[in-house]
Amino acid sequence: MKVAIVGSRQYTNKRKIQEFVFKLKQKYGELLEIVSGGQKEGADGYAKKYALEFDVNYSEFPPAHYSHNIHCVMPRYRYGKAFYKNNYHKRNEQIAEYCDVMVAFMPKSLKSKGTESALNEAKNKQKNM
Repeated sequence: MKVAIVGSRQYTNKRKIQEFVFKLKQKYGELLEIVSGGQKEGADGYAKKYALEFDVNYSEFPPAHYSHNIHCVMPRYRYGKAFYKNNYHKRNEQIAEYCDVMVAFMPKSLKSKGTESALNEAKNKQKNM
């Protein structure tokens, strides 16, 4: 079960994500894979932190202008490119294609175009949200 955890960089409720990943691990065990967009702050950062702490399979899809790392699903040559705003949207499309389920964590008072983009991609690909 590939569960994409996306959301705002301003998301600060790390305990909620910690509990969410823990419950997923209890339910799916070794079949669980947490997927994120590779941001260090907010929902993506917490998803990575707790997936690794709980020894859950972890994969990420950073935007093309980021550096490749050991968790990247895409090959090394896809990274280190010039910055383009569209890199984020392409990344969201890749996450939506790869995952089985997408879950978004956002502060209630904040609108995030990036998170909305990811959720729209998941909806277009008929993924569970």
